Amino acid sequence: MHRFDEKLRDHGLVLRRGHLRTLQINVGRKCNQTCRHCHVDAAPWRTEMINEEDAKRVGAWIVRYRPEIVDITGGAPELSAFFRYFVETGRSAGSHIIDRNNLTIIETKSFRWLPDYLAQHEVEVVASLPCYSSANVDAQRGEGVFEKSISALRKLNAVGYGTQLPLRLVYNPLGATLPGPQAELEADYKEALRRDYGIVFTSLFTITNQPIARSADDLRSQGRWDEYLELLANSFNPTTVEGLMCRNTLSVGWRGELYDCDFNQMLNMQMRNGRALYLWDIEPDDIYERDIVTGVHCLACTAGCGSSCTGAVA
Repeated sequence: MHRFDEKLRDHGLVLRRGHLRTLQINVGRKCNQTCRHCHVDAAPWRTEMINEEDAKRVGAWIVRYRPEIVDITGGAPELSAFFRYFVETGRSAGSHIIDRNNLTIIETKSFRWLPDYLAQHEVEVVASLPCYSSANVDAQRGEGVFEKSISALRKLNAVGYGTQLPLRLVYNPLGATLPGPQAELEADYKEALRRDYGIVFTSLFTITNQPIARSADDLRSQGRWDEYLELLANSFNPTTVEGLMCRNTLSVGWRGELYDCDFNQMLNMQMRNGRALYLWDIEPDDIYERDIVTGVHCLACTAGCGSSCTGAVA
């Protein structure tokens, strides 16, 4: 039994899936950036991307079962040849669409069309901006990223994001620490971005860095792996368990395989029922009240105020 399961046991808690609300599709690992905190280990040289056959099978599932939310992620999800297919298929099925956008993709010549396209289809944009300080952002995401991100946010504001359309920013702490209180950070972000750059946005999500992929490599290279795991375990908050994203979100990999969350996907902790499961193997009711596959990394989602793809949970 690992430390997360011990924490559940000690508090008399059981972690099972509820009713499906969000279908999160990871379309692949290719990205135009190489961020230090990236749990996907995404990069420009990655080649793992969803193919046409599997994209169409995922699309057919969306049309049939009409999930409330279709959340498109990557890598940079826009680099998938099927990004627009998922947006338009989901919209036609009545789903709310989320684009997990790294902002700098908008600044590339090939994606100048993106703000207008997203606005036309009323896609919610969830955008990475781990700080309102240029030095901190560039240290985590690469030199020049902050300046490009500000330019991209202005373009999103120009087509209605942050006013008529939802624009969420994502904060990740720099280093082996927990995020500060989400409401306080949101207020700081809104004041600084409006004052210094004239930028508005809807809300801020605070997300705890997961001890996997590049983040784990950084922790080990600094000799802080044990320290960080101890921090997460000692900060376990039982009130976060009810709101964990794995209870109502289903994560689909670039080959159509299923996971309880995107973090499990990166650790190859695939859902099974005697065999590995793929999206087209199941109906939404098949996974209701199913035990969730857990690991020590789950401590990051239950530390402090909790952490999910929609920010703090408690």
